[in-house]
Amino acid sequence: MSENWNLPNLLTAVRIVMVPFFIWTLVAGGPSGEDSTALRWVAFALFAVAIYTDKLDGDIARSRGLVTSFGKIADPIADKLLTGSAFIVLSLLGELWWWVTVLILVREWGITLMRLMVLKHGVMPASRGGKLKTVLQAAALLWLLAPLGPVLGDWWLWAGWILMAAALVVTLVTGADYVLKGLRLRRDSLAAESSQSSRD
Repeated sequence: MSENWNLPNLLTAVRIVMVPFFIWTLVAGGPSGEDSTALRWVAFALFAVAIYTDKLDGDIARSRGLVTSFGKIADPIADKLLTGSAFIVLSLLGELWWWVTVLILVREWGITLMRLMVLKHGVMPASRGGKLKTVLQAAALLWLLAPLGPVLGDWWLWAGWILMAAALVVTLVTGADYVLKGLRLRRDSLAAESSQSSRD
């Protein structure tokens, strides 16, 4: 049995499978408002469970020594699919500015693409800043997904937007940091290859 077929990677696969169901329930539930349907709460619950599997698979992989190169690549892709769909649908529903969604998605998928491009030089694991970014994005999205604005008033929306602003700042800062790390990884790898070739 391949080392890639373990519990953490299975949870990652489950998270990917949950994405279309989350999208459907969020779209069907419609914008947050007085007439929000139960489907909006289902979408919230699906997102919450999926986000929790992200933490769970990482904890299991580290504690049981099940970290694989596949997991290091598939896990962030699963996260991008989940959070990316949430950002896009919230913008389609008019609950999040498109410029915020565009900035975050360009950063997210740009860094994921860069990770794949430098894979031959080495795997770039998530940094502490990257983990903070993930937590802030998840918290902001959960806040905005919960249809509590009509019940709790405008302060709920303002608090959600402030949380999203913090997530955006950390997302962009950590994105720049990953670019620098990626360039450094490529440079060091090429230098090592050149040194090995000269010795041969």
